[in-house]
Amino acid sequence: MDTERTPPPPVEQVHAAVERRGQSLVSLEDSPQVSISVMTPPPPVLLAESFAKPTEPLEGFPEDITPPENFAMVCPYIYRSGMPKKRHFGFLRRLRLRSILTLILEEYPVQSQKFLEHEGIRLFQFGVAGNKEPFADIPESVMTEALCVLMDRRNHPILIHCNKGKHRTGCLVGCLRKLQEWSNTSIFDEYRRYSAPKSRSMDQQFIELFDVRPVLDQIDPENVPDWPTTLYPLQGRAEQ
Repeated sequence: MDTERTPPPPVEQVHAAVERRGQSLVSLEDSPQVSISVMTPPPPVLLAESFAKPTEPLEGFPEDITPPENFAMVCPYIYRSGMPKKRHFGFLRRLRLRSILTLILEEYPVQSQKFLEHEGIRLFQFGVAGNKEPFADIPESVMTEALCVLMDRRNHPILIHCNKGKHRTGCLVGCLRKLQEWSNTSIFDEYRRYSAPKSRSMDQQFIELFDVRPVLDQIDPENVPDWPTTLYPLQGRAEQ
C-alpha cells in the first residue's frame, strides 16, 4: 500500500534554517515535519589559530606540516611531543614557539640547534636518563626546575619533548597536572594514553608522590599563566 510522502522543503528554506546560528534545533516553518540539528561550533583552538597565520618560506627547511611523534596540546601555549626531526621544522614554525624544553641527556642535534637559532627559540635542557628500566630516581629538583620554566608565561609558547614523548615527557606533564589540581585518576589516564603499551608503574608512583610546594615557592607570581592552577593565591598576591 502506497503512502503519501511529504515533499522535501526547497533548498532555499534549508539554507535559511542552517544560517540561524546559536540555536540547538531549527524547524522549517513551511514543513513542520522536517527539522535540522545545528550544533554550535566550538571556539577556535589556539593551535588552529596559529596555523591560520601566514609564514615566510624558510630556505633549506621543508614547509610541510608534519607533527612530531606523540604531538599534542597540553594546555594553552604548552605542547608535548617526541624528538622533532628536520621534517617537522615546518610544523614547528607554525606554532610560533618561544621556547623548547627537552628532557634528553644527549647533546642537542646540530641541525636542530641551527633551526632554533634561526627562529629565535630558546632551548631549556633538563637531562633525565631514558633507560628502558623504570626510572624511579628522577631528581625532584630537576622536575621542579622544569616546572618553573613551564609556569613562566614569558617562555610561552613552549614545546616539551624527550625522545619518544612518552615516559619522561609524561612524568613532567603529570606533575604539571598536579599543579592544575587534576585527580590522580585523570593524570594516570593521560599518562597511559601516551606511554602505551609500555606504561611504567614507577613513573606513576613518582607523579603521585611529587611535592608541588617547592615549585610554588620558586615561581614568579607576576608571570604565572592565566589557566586554572593551584597558583591563584600567588596570582592574587602579585596583584596586591
